[in-house]
Amino acid sequence: MTETVDIILPLEESETESARRDAAAKKLGISPKRIVDTKLRKHSIDARQRKIKVQLRLDVAIDQPFEPEPAPHWSAPALPAGAKSVIIIGCGPAGLFAALRCLENGLKPIVLERGKDASARRFDLAPILREGRVIEESNYCFGEGGAGTFSDGKLYTRATKRGPVARVYEILVAHGAPERILTDAHPHIGSNLLPNVVKSIRASIIAAGGEVRFETKVTDFLLTGNRIRGVVTAKGDEITADSVILATGHSARDIYRLLAAKGILLEAKPFAVGFRIEHPQPFIDGVQYHLPKNSARPDLLPAARYRLATKIRDRGVHSFCMCPGGWIVPASTENDEVVVNGMSLSRRDSPFANSGMVSTVEPEDLQPLQKEHGILAGLAFQKELERASKIAGGGGQVAPGQRVTDFIAGKISADLPETSYFPGAVSSPLHEILPNWITSRMREGLSLFGRQMHGYVSSQALLLGFETRTSSPVRIPRRDDTLEHPEIAGLFPCGEGAGYAGGIVSAAMDGLRIADACNS
Repeated sequence: MTETVDIILPLEESETESARRDAAAKKLGISPKRIVDTKLRKHSIDARQRKIKVQLRLDVAIDQPFEPEPAPHWSAPALPAGAKSVIIIGCGPAGLFAALRCLENGLKPIVLERGKDASARRFDLAPILREGRVIEESNYCFGEGGAGTFSDGKLYTRATKRGPVARVYEILVAHGAPERILTDAHPHIGSNLLPNVVKSIRASIIAAGGEVRFETKVTDFLLTGNRIRGVVTAKGDEITADSVILATGHSARDIYRLLAAKGILLEAKPFAVGFRIEHPQPFIDGVQYHLPKNSARPDLLPAARYRLATKIRDRGVHSFCMCPGGWIVPASTENDEVVVNGMSLSRRDSPFANSGMVSTVEPEDLQPLQKEHGILAGLAFQKELERASKIAGGGGQVAPGQRVTDFIAGKISADLPETSYFPGAVSSPLHEILPNWITSRMREGLSLFGRQMHGYVSSQALLLGFETRTSSPVRIPRRDDTLEHPEIAGLFPCGEGAGYAGGIVSAAMDGLRIADACNS
């Protein structure tokens, strides 16, 4: 007999099997001797009180052992002769999971990726870090696995109503991700492990009959009336298919411009901009875990995270993509800009913690830019900030920086604290570079967060500019019934770049959903 039970244990007992069995037996009202085995199904830390607790969900085998469970796996039937083909533009999580589901459904995916494979891509990160030179088709945003490959690999999502979250985790584990992501409340793979996971997924796609073509940038669509029949690449090749899934991510701005130039419907949507905020990780640990001053974090505890959010004059101000034990990295895709993002390795052992700290931008905030740029006003606004960041940084990928206390006070910092950002930072008036309608909200938001989280606002907290790629400022619309673009039959907008996801898991789930739509 098997029972599932939720128990709560003190931190120091949570990893002890005997303590788990005793707590489970007490909850079930049976003798601990009847428990043959336990399996962990969910693990989360409750650090709201000074006495830290661990919440565990266990399957409990009573009187007899568990039935064997198959390991997570992925497979697809052999492609039928004459299988319909689907072009998938983009090799991020949306594109990769769409390809896997296409194969499960008997469709042949042809994945086209403008960047390089994960192994080659890793070498292209060195110039941006050490020389400040962006390889514009192979960087932290473009290449196999998309922006997530070298940008942390957080898997936590609230999008549980939109698809099979557990199945996404199982497929990742089947391709080499650590099994703990199946049980952790806030699962995370890490930028050191993700490249091998995405390479393994690519191998599965190819072995099952799909194609993955790198350094293949799509520059045009082949249209016959209101139906798409393929694409044109930068090399002039024409590739045709029965359907096209557009899963390019939110940094492929040339795709938005192509759609707009062809008169294909786009919609403006809210997005957010701001900076990366960085603190010493021991400070975050101390606050979140209620540790005595100058005491080290217990080994059983992961690097602490936080989430902060408020609304000021009808606009959100909030943390975004928080990276405990992480690094700030340059996420630029062109050489005339500076963009920052965060990442962490699986160990999360950096001495720094960083997070996006951003404010919402609504389409109506950009009316002056709409006169010139129309539906692409949000892209123009992002680019203005990125170019301003480049100028303020003074060259390469050096980022403009400011102490949080000085940003709130409206003065340039005399110097800057140590940072994880490898290209370096230079003191700059971020409060003047950002539009006042953003600066004023960010000042109020940061001041509030400083009161909620004592010490969050301090001279040791650093702001680096700018975090602009939180999400796409446009949405590529799709029909509710077929999920095709409402004007172009056979064109399926997908994932973050289309405005329907916000992270690895939600993008992967959207890829699965869109692939099913291609099969209907």
